[in-house]
Amino acid sequence: MTVHLLSASDIRGLAEEYGIRPSKVFGQNFVVDPGTVRRIVRTAGVEPGDVVMEVGPGLGSLTLGLLEAGAHVVAVEIDTELAPVLPRTVTRFAPGTADRLTVVTADAMKVTELPITDGGPPTRLVANLPYNVAVPVILHCLAAFPTLTEALVMVQAEVADRLVAAPGSRIYGVPSAKAAWYSEATRAGSIGRAVFWPVPRVDSSLVRMVRREPPGATATRAGTFAVIDAAFAQRRKTLRSALAGWAGSAALAESALRAAGIDPTLRGERLRVEDFAAIAAHAPEGAAGPDRGTRNE
Repeated sequence: MTVHLLSASDIRGLAEEYGIRPSKVFGQNFVVDPGTVRRIVRTAGVEPGDVVMEVGPGLGSLTLGLLEAGAHVVAVEIDTELAPVLPRTVTRFAPGTADRLTVVTADAMKVTELPITDGGPPTRLVANLPYNVAVPVILHCLAAFPTLTEALVMVQAEVADRLVAAPGSRIYGVPSAKAAWYSEATRAGSIGRAVFWPVPRVDSSLVRMVRREPPGATATRAGTFAVIDAAFAQRRKTLRSALAGWAGSAALAESALRAAGIDPTLRGERLRVEDFAAIAAHAPEGAAGPDRGTRNE
């Protein structure tokens, strides 16, 4: 199988041919280095027959690399000008692989169903994500598609730091705790600015996320996330104060915290996602936010 990965001149040529300019609204920065594409695919561990969900394929740089590795690719593209271009690019630069590509024209933060390929549903997420929506896209995809067991995403380096931050770190926060509900997240390498067109003003990093069982046995995701949001909305306050609005009063917050075995004088940045789930499981009647429920979801 012959696959020609896109170079900088290829990317610019395609953009000129189709009258496309990278969109700031969609946060588009196209990868123009074949070596970087192969590194991403190799780091993701993509093997022949894997079904990969790709978000924001753009002109197809990473798509071609995934197809070269033998994967079936379900590409979700919000840009209605780019979406119809991708199959043509694949036909031109990777003859014989078009039957392993499915393009879904949709907003990745809203899509809830994906076509089932011959290989089954996607089990991997591999994507060069727009910087401005990276975290909500990741969280939505992991929530909406439980068959995704592993992800390798390229994001802004600062976002990567937050996704992998551990409790106690000054950058540990909402993204860190919510990502930990779904997965173990680790850094998987850095990416230089020069491999993109247009060249971004920030550095990029790869983050690997391996799905794990949700923490706790009696708290829902929605209930736990409501506690996380409340705890970090006023992150410099103690949990007793920060969770007062969620619980209905500081006294009710303290009661829930003590029932969960959490010191009310701690701040949210000290808690693991398991701790937030424990608090949610002891939510007082009428606690703010989505239903607290009695099971993982």
